[in-house]
Amino acid sequence: MHTNKFIAHTRNDNETQTLLDHLKGTASIAQKNASAWGGDFAYCCGLAHDLGKYSKAFQDRIRGGKKRVDHSTAGAYELCLDKSKLSMIAAYCIMGHHSGMPNGGSAKQEANMVGQSTLHGRLKRNPEEYRQYKTELSLPKLSLPEISKSWVDGFDAAFFTRMVFSALVDADRLDTEYFCNYGNEPRGGFSTIAKLSEKLSTYTEKFLNKTGKTDTLNMVRNELLKDCLFAANSNPGLFKLTAPTGSGKTISSLAFALKHAALNGLKRIIYIIPYNSIIEQNAAVFEEALGKENVLRHNSDTQYDDEDEESKNKMFSVENWDYPIIVTSSVQFFESLFSNKPSRCRKLFNIAESVLIFDEAQMIPAPFLRPCLHAINTLVSQYGCSAVLATATQSATDRYFKTVNPIEISKNPMETFASLRRTVIEEIEGKLTDESLVGRLLGYGSALCIVNTRLHAQELFKKLKSIEPEGSFHLSTTMYPQHRKRILDEIRDRLKNNLTCRLISTSLVEAGVDLDFETVFREEAGLDSVIQAAGRCNREGKQETSCSITYVFSSAEYKPPRLIEPNISAYRYVARKYKDFSVLDAIQEYFGHLFYIIGDDSLDSKNIISMFNNGAKYMSFPFEDVEKAFKLIDDASQQVIYFLGGQPELESRLRANERSRELFRLIGPYGINLYQWDVKKLSEIGAIERLDESVILLSQIYYDDETGVSLSPEGGLACFI
Repeated sequence: MHTNKFIAHTRNDNETQTLLDHLKGTASIAQKNASAWGGDFAYCCGLAHDLGKYSKAFQDRIRGGKKRVDHSTAGAYELCLDKSKLSMIAAYCIMGHHSGMPNGGSAKQEANMVGQSTLHGRLKRNPEEYRQYKTELSLPKLSLPEISKSWVDGFDAAFFTRMVFSALVDADRLDTEYFCNYGNEPRGGFSTIAKLSEKLSTYTEKFLNKTGKTDTLNMVRNELLKDCLFAANSNPGLFKLTAPTGSGKTISSLAFALKHAALNGLKRIIYIIPYNSIIEQNAAVFEEALGKENVLRHNSDTQYDDEDEESKNKMFSVENWDYPIIVTSSVQFFESLFSNKPSRCRKLFNIAESVLIFDEAQMIPAPFLRPCLHAINTLVSQYGCSAVLATATQSATDRYFKTVNPIEISKNPMETFASLRRTVIEEIEGKLTDESLVGRLLGYGSALCIVNTRLHAQELFKKLKSIEPEGSFHLSTTMYPQHRKRILDEIRDRLKNNLTCRLISTSLVEAGVDLDFETVFREEAGLDSVIQAAGRCNREGKQETSCSITYVFSSAEYKPPRLIEPNISAYRYVARKYKDFSVLDAIQEYFGHLFYIIGDDSLDSKNIISMFNNGAKYMSFPFEDVEKAFKLIDDASQQVIYFLGGQPELESRLRANERSRELFRLIGPYGINLYQWDVKKLSEIGAIERLDESVILLSQIYYDDETGVSLSPEGGLACFI
């Protein structure tokens, strides 16, 4: 068979891409993607990834044959002929470049287990004859990458595998895209890190060189900004930014990140944020300072389309994160780092050599804390990243970092906290009924009350509204994202204009959301939650501190969720021990006591680290199992339902059985995560309609304009048309 007859892809105009061109093109891009930590290794994976397309069976299929052909096993099989551990790493990447990296399985499988879909199971099959590749190219010998000297365990080896996989998947997609689309999809249109650093310097000059009298709040914010700019001169590493709510962490951390990246040749800034509401808020600040064209949002609330060039660029850049400023969610970031799926892993190589800002870092979920911190450690120590743990309530996590030591950016965090103390935290003795709580709230012109459950928030709001409809609001995750944003905008407007405003909310507003209330009531929870809630009280320092009270109370009618009982226990321990339990020493002791109560094993509840370390001896890593286990939002306990009451066109497309990627992107902002028991209750009374396993629609009757999905619904009301 002549060289030019080996085909990789056929275009709509019947033009063909030779297999040799595709392999070399993919290898070159993969090498560039991984140049800082494993370029030669990625290059070899790129050359080998489609060796199966040299088989007669594949060449027949691409010319119109019907037989499906596995073309992803051959390259892995060829590299593993030397039976080395190193070749196993490449094999995962090559086998998984379409369907996802498999579990390793057992190297001692019997012949009757050949059919298994694990790596070892597939290697025991005989792939279609592919060795005609030798007429066109020769594969370089795999060599141990320099980065391997830094590996401390199987977790790090598996992490490298996933990073190479990312580099390969992106390279394969880009090379194919270039041929099939007559060139790559539009990306870019943004400024360099150096230009953005200069732009932010100009933006912050108005704060640093402000003429006239500067109040205490702005003086403290300026000092924090100066601390961040000074710390930016450091070499890449792990940092902490411990600063109270309202101290200007958002702009200060951005100033650190851009200057630090520019000085150290780092490629991008990635903000990792726990709540979508904070993503919206922080991204808006970055866009104002740096220009919308330089900021890429990637979370479930954001949609990009081909309406204009900028939006189209971003629509494709979401796939591989090639923007200078990325604002994303903790779920998107960490679940991608532990995924085995090509679509989610594609962007991972672009995390290397970045500045990672973990906003509200204390909110990394405890059941996954240790694997998340291990991943941060690995990114810093082996992939040229700098990471910043930014929060007002710094967790006691230092001992979980194996090879890096965090450096505090703020020169005197205790002094900063003391200067910005704007509220006094007081405990209310005994238990409060909702009636008593509402009575207290009505005594203030602006008041925030945060409770522990969504049902409690809805019921308390109804009681408040029945007495005082004007200026009463509710916020929780029972509302779809755009609904929450609309309510937040109205709340901010009323607060700004000194109008009556009383808000009943769940914890979604207590971390990072820019709100300023006269007083705050917080149902008993963890100390970090109490302090974060207190940050919404007298945020801008307009009142005397002694008159601005954050009240901690226990409910007489609702028990706290079992999940936060250890947090409450640790809070009570610290509250008994410290007269002022908002000081930094108390916060550290709180987290230390909390971790003692729940135990180290509970900080890796799915045994993610052990799953990788146990497989290190034979390089048998359970990539597929880990992907299923690592869910910051547990799929088993939660279900997404969609409220499309105001989107008849989208609903019609779903009912016409359309299930496109574009459609799911459009309905995403109308999705609401509910616990399975709530979904079951709604189903029993006919409030929801299940179109299929992936789409559940909520009846308009069961969605309230003020509280979202009804969690205490009555039956017999639903009517689907």
